[in-house]
Amino acid sequence: MFTGIVEEIGRITAVEPSGDGVRLTLHAPGAIEGVRHGDSIAVSGVCLTVVDWTGEGFTADVMKQTLDMSTLDAARTGTPVNIERATAAGGRLGGHIVQGHIDGTGVVREVRPGAQWRVVRIGLPGHLAPLVVDKGSIAVDGVSLTVSAVSAAGAADAWFEVSLIPETLAATTLGERAPGDRVNLETDILARHVQRLLAFGASAPDAARPWSFATTEVPAADYSVLDPSLAPARAVGGSTEGGSL
Repeated sequence: MFTGIVEEIGRITAVEPSGDGVRLTLHAPGAIEGVRHGDSIAVSGVCLTVVDWTGEGFTADVMKQTLDMSTLDAARTGTPVNIERATAAGGRLGGHIVQGHIDGTGVVREVRPGAQWRVVRIGLPGHLAPLVVDKGSIAVDGVSLTVSAVSAAGAADAWFEVSLIPETLAATTLGERAPGDRVNLETDILARHVQRLLAFGASAPDAARPWSFATTEVPAADYSVLDPSLAPARAVGGSTEGGSL
């Protein structure tokens, strides 16, 4: 799991064919501290597994499905990428819960500069639009961002906007993004779970809906251990007796 707080901007140094996928080697010296074989590192939002490393970077395999779903299909030597190591248990959740499982790609539509920030509008596939909400979280190229505006529900041309502060512009590859550039998108995992539950609930009878839970009668609480006068009432010959509150 990641939090969408980029640790460094790395660079792809080699792209080698590997079956129907590729093997990437990246220059990312900051990500190597304490690294072990099999560790997860997010590369522009894509969770990859370390298979080898040196003092200057690491190597990871990318399967065909990942290439089909992400911008790594266009990876070239020299391409800059956002790097984040998996978060440690007990660490700070500085951004939001990011899995490194890309939902698809979007296209930068517009970049509007401000005095110290930029507003970026990104087009996204229509099936992802319901998962993006105003003031919600989204990961763009692995960067945890807050959505600042969204297109209307049902719009033929779905989009959302994010506002980038100077730190994000300087510390991530988003500072170099221009209209027409593709970016990796990962929507909020909570929204995806809700969408899945609703999909099942729309077609299933009440008894089969995943949120239909059996209920049992809960007995009255007995506080007599604290005070005998607080014992729950019990039926005696059609009436009740016991402590009173």
